[in-house]
Amino acid sequence: MSVETIELLRQRLAILQPESVTIVDDSHRHAGHAGAREGGHYQLQIVAQVFAGKSTMARHRLIYDAAGDLMRGRIHALSIRADVPGDV
Repeated sequence: MSVETIELLRQRLAILQPESVTIVDDSHRHAGHAGAREGGHYQLQIVAQVFAGKSTMARHRLIYDAAGDLMRGRIHALSIRADVPGDV
């Protein structure tokens, strides 16, 4: 498990002012997968008011923009659940 990558992602997502962030490293499930050599596989659950009124795609774009270069190296795959407070 890459605790460093999880912490970096958590720091980057802080710009979205989330109420909660849960990140799970699923990389062990993808051992041997070609992309797994370059970066990890993660699940993200995030709750933030900034997502209010935005489509799923717009929410994901905000997350990818916040993650920045992590998505081009340390993170190979990111499964996202992005909710608004009160909708969870």
